Amino acid sequence: MNEETIQDLPPSAKLVLKVLEYNGGLTQKEIVEKSRLSQRTVRDALERLQENGVVQKDIYIPDARQNLYQLDVETDADAETADDQSAALLD
Repeated sequence: MNEETIQDLPPSAKLVLKVLEYNGGLTQKEIVEKSRLSQRTVRDALERLQENGVVQKDIYIPDARQNLYQLDVETDADAETADDQSAALLD
């Protein structure tokens, strides 16, 4: 996650991000309950987080009508490996 990207997010998106950090993958309904934000605010925050590549959306297996939102975790080691691979391709 890029610190600059996170700083540019609205407070509601930062709160949703923290809720996901502490609780792991959650449905939109669970995020609403834990954050105490409105459903519309959570939906907007999730869209912003997805646009910035911070959160990924998956199918929620117990109920396929819902989605499971999780942090899109790319470790620094993964990023360095990807950079090394890109540099090798350019050589």
